[in-house]
Amino acid sequence: MIDKEKIQAGVKLLLEGIGEDIYREGLAETPERIARMYEEIYGGMYEDATEHLSKRFHVKNNEMVIEKDIVFYSTCEHHLLPFYGKVHIGYIPSGEVVGLSKLARTVDVFAKRLQLQEQLTAQIADALMDNLSPKGVIVMIEAEHMCMTMRGIKKPGSKTVTVVTRGGFQEDEALQNRFLQMVK
Repeated sequence: MIDKEKIQAGVKLLLEGIGEDIYREGLAETPERIARMYEEIYGGMYEDATEHLSKRFHVKNNEMVIEKDIVFYSTCEHHLLPFYGKVHIGYIPSGEVVGLSKLARTVDVFAKRLQLQEQLTAQIADALMDNLSPKGVIVMIEAEHMCMTMRGIKKPGSKTVTVVTRGGFQEDEALQNRFLQMVK
């Protein structure tokens, strides 16, 4: 679990390291606020996506299911800066579907961790494959990274796009194109 005392001590050191007075009015409670915030934004570290994907419904139709524009917020593990954007998920059921809100919850489980976008995309796809056993999965993420916007190259508005395919989507370019047309 998250150790709030260590976070508070670390935040105090960080503030002192940048030359701040940790006792001034505006900063006096900041270490506690940051510890509470970290508990919330990194809560996915202690969640299992299987829990959200376990409730399924039987279907006769095995056509593509798409949930698009799932907004997410995550933190880059390289710079500890946010990246955020939208996730688009498509899968072809094998007789079972999951509730649509469960797809968004699965995204949150993995997004609420220190992450790389490439890894996040694969984790979502793999969780769906492992838990739903669909005929195929495709996950696309479009995100803006604050480490590209605030520091370094400073290119606001640039987006990183990652796509991961599993099962039938890996083998069928027409299926991939159909998904991409539907999410645009």
